[in-house]
Amino acid sequence: MNASGLKPALPGISSSKRLGFFSFSDGNKPFDSKPRGVCLIKAAMEETQTLKQDVNGMVDKLANRHAGKNHNQLSTIGNSTNIKWHECPVEKIDREKLLKQKGCVIWITGLSGSGKSTVACALSHMLYQRGNLSYILDGDNVRHGLNRDLSFKAEDRAENIRRVGEVAKLFADAGFICIACLISPYRRDRAECRSMLPNRDFVEVFMDVPLQVCENRDPKGLYKLARAGKIKGFTGIDDPYEPPLDAEIVLQCNTGDCSTPCDMAEKVIYYLEAEGYLQA
Repeated sequence: MNASGLKPALPGISSSKRLGFFSFSDGNKPFDSKPRGVCLIKAAMEETQTLKQDVNGMVDKLANRHAGKNHNQLSTIGNSTNIKWHECPVEKIDREKLLKQKGCVIWITGLSGSGKSTVACALSHMLYQRGNLSYILDGDNVRHGLNRDLSFKAEDRAENIRRVGEVAKLFADAGFICIACLISPYRRDRAECRSMLPNRDFVEVFMDVPLQVCENRDPKGLYKLARAGKIKGFTGIDDPYEPPLDAEIVLQCNTGDCSTPCDMAEKVIYYLEAEGYLQA
């Protein structure tokens, strides 16, 4: 055992070249101290130095990118004080290359019963079949955990959308195709979520389905409860829905003329292909 805590190399034993260990003997032959061994050690030292330079280069690259910035400056964001953003060398573009796709947020908005969740699931399944990774943030699902402390009052609905927007942004930054499907009735809240992401990484999908069609479907029986006055502030009944003015994709469905969820999802796939999101 030497001072470094490592056992010296024994005849007939070889280890990884990258770790700087070599086999200088064959089987039971005696140790060969010819110049060849010296050359191998020298090569190992040079390779180790190269590896160190590669690692240091990655750190230097990160440091140089932020040269001139005060890394010790603390920020105040909302009620959070004395915080600082921590940068890492692995960035979104690196994760996208790994996944062979581009991270983005597909934001599906529309009235209750318009088919948001159904289209989201069809879209996720089609992406899966193509080998693309996605994740769904469903309006009801997030209220089972992340947003279970929020009600359906106006201020809580706004906070619900904000939280989902922040989580969706993280998924997109991770390289996922994040599919958020929520009523999200107010343009202001949707615009705030759009502003969280880089240009073009927020794709708004409007389920343009008339109230009459949604109410006739009434899959959860909520319209019936709202009409009976048992639910207050229900979107489309006694609370407004503000349709998008500039959605990237509009999926229409009228009485007697409605595409299947798969056909609707196919339109979203076509858009993603055209915009280059399904390849890195």
